[in-house]
Amino acid sequence: MLQAPTTLQAGPAPVLVAPQPVVQEISVYGHSTLLYWWSAWAFGFVFAALNAGQEKFLATAPGAQPSSALGLTYLAILLLLIVFTNVRLRGINSVVALLSVAFITVLLAWFGWWDDIARLIPYLSVHMNTGFYLVFSTGLLLIWLLSFFVFDRMTHWRIRPGQMTEERLIGGAAESFDTNGLRFQKLSVDLFRSVLGFGAGDLKATMAGERGAAIELPNVGFVDRRVRAIEKLIAVKPERTS
Repeated sequence: MLQAPTTLQAGPAPVLVAPQPVVQEISVYGHSTLLYWWSAWAFGFVFAALNAGQEKFLATAPGAQPSSALGLTYLAILLLLIVFTNVRLRGINSVVALLSVAFITVLLAWFGWWDDIARLIPYLSVHMNTGFYLVFSTGLLLIWLLSFFVFDRMTHWRIRPGQMTEERLIGGAAESFDTNGLRFQKLSVDLFRSVLGFGAGDLKATMAGERGAAIELPNVGFVDRRVRAIEKLIAVKPERTS
C-alpha cells in the first residue's frame, strides 16, 4: 500500500534582534602644570646614576675635583621648567622667544663673550650628592603621580551625543550642557608645553549664541586627537525615546 508523501511546512523565519548600540562617550581631563614636571624627576634619576659614577671615580682618584656640570645642568633644567610652566607662550610668542634666544646667543658669540663666560664656569661650584638627586626625584615623582592620577581626575568632562556634563568626584555635583551648537577648539599652541606634554594643549568649548559661555580645559593630553574625536561624537544625533 502506497503512502502519500508528507509535506513539510516551513515555520516563520526567526526574527533577528539587532543589538542595542552602546552609547559612546568621551571623558576629558584637564591637568595642572605639574604635568610637565616629569622631566625634572626623570632627569633627576639619570643624574643620580651619573653622579654615583662620578663619586665612585673620585674615591679612586685622589686629588680629583668634582665637576659642576651635573649640578649646573640640573639647576638650568629646573629654572627653565619654572619659566615655561608659568609663562604661556602661545603661537607667535613662542617663535619670538626662540628667535630672541637665538639672537642673544649669536650676539654673545659676535662680541666673543662666550669665552669670558666659559672662563667663569670653573669658579662656580655647584654640587648635589647622589642622595639629593634620589630623594628630590622620588618626592617629585610621588607628587606627580598623585596630581596626574588622583587630583586631576576629581573633575572631568563627560561628552555624549547631545550632552556635555561636568562631573566632580567629591560632592557629586554635576552640570550639563546641550551640545547643539557647541563648538570645540584647540587654543594656539604653546610650543614648549606641547613638547614637554607630548602634544598636550588647552581645549576651549564655546556655547551657541553671540554671548555663549566659554569653558576652558587646561593641559589636555593629546589635544588634537581629542578635538577630532569630540567633533565626530557631537555630530551624532542622540536617539529620542517616545
